[in-house]
Amino acid sequence: MSLAATNTEPSGHGRIPVLDIGAYLAGEAGAAAPLARAIARTCEDTGFLVVANHGVPQPLVDDTFAVAQQFFARPEGDKLALKVGKYNIGYLPFGGQVVRHSPVNKNTKPNFSESFYITRDRAPDHLDIVNEQPLVGLNRWPEDMPELRAATTAYYRAMEAMTTRLVPLFALALDLPADYFAEAFAEPNCTIRLIHYPPHPSPEDNEFGFAPHTDNNFITFLAQSKLPGLEVRTAEGDWIRPPAVPGTFVVNTGAMLARYSNDRFRATPHRVINRNDRSRYACPFFLGPNHDVVVEPVPSCVGPDNPPRYEPTTYGAFTQHLLTLNFAHRQAGGSGEYAG
Repeated sequence: MSLAATNTEPSGHGRIPVLDIGAYLAGEAGAAAPLARAIARTCEDTGFLVVANHGVPQPLVDDTFAVAQQFFARPEGDKLALKVGKYNIGYLPFGGQVVRHSPVNKNTKPNFSESFYITRDRAPDHLDIVNEQPLVGLNRWPEDMPELRAATTAYYRAMEAMTTRLVPLFALALDLPADYFAEAFAEPNCTIRLIHYPPHPSPEDNEFGFAPHTDNNFITFLAQSKLPGLEVRTAEGDWIRPPAVPGTFVVNTGAMLARYSNDRFRATPHRVINRNDRSRYACPFFLGPNHDVVVEPVPSCVGPDNPPRYEPTTYGAFTQHLLTLNFAHRQAGGSGEYAG
């Protein structure tokens, strides 16, 4: 039987908690500790949770979904003029990604989706641009669609502000001081990935909108889409769906958190299959540490009976490796330019 056809439970209610973070963000005394305990429980189980009362205005989310739909409706030639290059910024067409680092499935076919990557919006004279900092480049904006830049940069600012405020909760969940990761996230590496999943009601064997994979960042925040499609793999091998609560974000663990926690908080495999009769859109926001920060197991997660499972690495080096592994344009003669 195709992995794409395996049964999926209708909802992860009970397994994937919905956490109200409003009191914590408001600075209420005593709000952090119970949230950290709840985060620890779910990160040791499914690695997924849902956050409510996060403070990101819904119009920013709605505008981002709207411009995503508008962008992907543009002519193919217009989109390909903004194709991704060595910095993995811009348009990734259909066929551009085969997920080869999946821990649960041997993915052999490209994702049945197209994407548009947006990172921190820098000016051409920014020092990181001038000095050709690895993985740092200029965003690729369509000149005749200013609303795309306006909506997504506003969304980026709001998401970076909110998500970095939650990092101390993950430190507390790992029995660390709340400010343990402060230096590592002083200049966080964040990316928005707009994704279009066409209808895919009857996927063939090993076909997915987004193949089973784990994220390579610290934590991911996914605004709730109007249509279902995201599925989470439990430790028992079942596929479940996060609670579909409008106005919330689905949050999941990534490989950097797994490394920091020495696999106490593993990166959870997930996939997307759009079995709906119309297109589905997504706009995940990926939060990672500074490019040059050394990521290694933290003191609270190692000991005489629990040695480090990972060698130290930088987030930049880890990301470079996975990009080369998974993206066709980074394997085209080593140039980093898309060839397709």
